[in-house]
Amino acid sequence: MDSACPLDQRACVPCRGRVPPLKGRELAALHALLPPGWQVVDEHHLEKEFRFANFADALAFANRVGALAESVNHHPDLLVAWGRVRVTVWTHKINGLSEADFVLAAKADALAAP
Repeated sequence: MDSACPLDQRACVPCRGRVPPLKGRELAALHALLPPGWQVVDEHHLEKEFRFANFADALAFANRVGALAESVNHHPDLLVAWGRVRVTVWTHKINGLSEADFVLAAKADALAAP
């Protein structure tokens, strides 16, 4: 895949398993391409909390992320609360992070923009 292409413009290609999760420099390089606020937790998953003015806006964002997830068959955990949504992403088949997780995170982030 073209490393010059922004993450949110790349195709989210599901991981089929049988590959090791990203670690070290490879993981750090992809993390550097994400919009601010995304955290890599224990080299296992990505997490970001998005803030909104109210519950309705938070729920609308969660629904947009849900529609994205369905369209690419890659499903994050979404925690919806009043005025916030926490998005947690990892590849279950490898119990860690793949490039697809970073692509999904970038695409989800773009959905939060007004």
